Amino acid sequence: MGRVRVAGFGVSLDGFGAGPEQSLQDPLGKRGTELHSWFFGTKTFKAMFGDSGGSEGVDEHFAHRSMDGFGAFILGRNMFGPVRGEWPDESWKGWWGDNPPYHAPTFILTHYPRKSNRDGRRNHFPLRD
Repeated sequence: MGRVRVAGFGVSLDGFGAGPEQSLQDPLGKRGTELHSWFFGTKTFKAMFGDSGGSEGVDEHFAHRSMDGFGAFILGRNMFGPVRGEWPDESWKGWWGDNPPYHAPTFILTHYPRKSNRDGRRNHFPLRD
């Protein structure tokens, strides 16, 4: 039987993983970046986008441990994009555009069907009830 590991998820002390009012201008919601600001400067985060450099220390140690060794990622639809309801077309490729930070198969849970995309680093769209 396979194993499921939950990691790489930041939560505030009052239980929120993002800010309210997610939009194109605020992908993590209003003030949502404040919750994850410790992560953005780490070597792990920069490497996810093909950049070099980044901080070391306790933040890097935690970031590396939380993002290393994934066989697949499972995301809620808001982690993929701001589109609500039916998909108007197949043009949206994720908040990250042509450079996805998830370097393993990625499953985006949704109520609305959509074709999978991204050869090699595929996004899959399984339906949920």
